[in-house]
Amino acid sequence: MPIEAPVYPVGLVMRGKRCLVVGGGEVAARKATGLVEAEAQVHVVAEEVRPAMTQVRGLASIEERRYRRGEAAGYWLVVAATGDPSANQAVYDDGEAAGVWVNSADDPGRCSLVLPAVARQGPVSVAISTSGYSPALASWLKGHVTEHLGPEVALLAELLAAARAELRGSGRSTEEVDWRPALGWDMLDLIRQGRQAEAKERVEACLSQ
Repeated sequence: MPIEAPVYPVGLVMRGKRCLVVGGGEVAARKATGLVEAEAQVHVVAEEVRPAMTQVRGLASIEERRYRRGEAAGYWLVVAATGDPSANQAVYDDGEAAGVWVNSADDPGRCSLVLPAVARQGPVSVAISTSGYSPALASWLKGHVTEHLGPEVALLAELLAAARAELRGSGRSTEEVDWRPALGWDMLDLIRQGRQAEAKERVEACLSQ
């Protein structure tokens, strides 16, 4: 069943956070990889650790054993990807009791957290979620977004960040600036063509409004 309640999208700062992945197959490996890429401290427990999981680089630990009831309480976020609904239920129940976020792979009814499909380019992330209705649709949409999310998007983000830092340094609010003239496909075209100086001028023009 998909998640019927409205989902509140957030961007979690995961660096250094202790996370647990329960499961050792390909799905669990994908979840673990995403957490590692977010610089979380990822621990894995699984009754059977398959090659896909052993190939994940940057894991804090891997233990080949059953999940122990209550251990979810020792983590900031937990992913259950066992393929066994009863095992996922145990992890979810422990997480709920301890106030720990739990994502159960392909099991929205046992989720307090859904993991979207994410397209990344430098500091820019675009997350797509269907609230469990269709992960395949989210993945398909991610592919289309990725096609248009080239390195020029990351460079534009850096130009805008520098301008915002300049504003804050002068004691002005970044909220009072109309950034729209510095946004648009034509700006990305300038950067793509190597005309960063022109792009920077357009960003700086926003500060003098």
